[in-house]
Amino acid sequence: MPRVRRCRQPGCHLMVKLPDHYCAKHYEHEAEYLASRQKWTRSGDQATMHKYNTVTRYRTYDKQEQYQFYRGKQWQSLRQLALDRDHYICQYCGRSNSNTVDHIVPIEYDQQGMADVNNLATICRSCHYAKTQWEQSYYGTGQGNQRQDVQPIRSVDKIVPFLGRQRKR
Repeated sequence: MPRVRRCRQPGCHLMVKLPDHYCAKHYEHEAEYLASRQKWTRSGDQATMHKYNTVTRYRTYDKQEQYQFYRGKQWQSLRQLALDRDHYICQYCGRSNSNTVDHIVPIEYDQQGMADVNNLATICRSCHYAKTQWEQSYYGTGQGNQRQDVQPIRSVDKIVPFLGRQRKR
């Protein structure tokens, strides 16, 4: 018996024989789907990865230093200290079971707070995303942004209103 799968067209429940992805009715989408798959399989080659690492991830000496810091034992122990201190609760919204630790003042802006446990806070994913967006506009962090000359905010309580979050406490 041949192996089959469901047609990839939304709402179509016909079964097609492998290796096809679409039924006879929707077969015109097959070439487009295969082309998109090829695009992503090619993106994993060494040249693409090298470009990503040298241009995006490690674009400056500071970014290389940060990457090495996050891979080290010192970061792992600091991270665990912050998680234990905060009891795995997001300090920005109060959500439990948060296991991400973030620098309150980003190290891209202030290198001095890189290994300071008082500059760390447990944060959930949605708050981390919102805080990163806010940091890029306030501090000017991130690729392509111009660093701003502003006073660093070192308190989670003062950052929360900028994120549009309300704490559950």
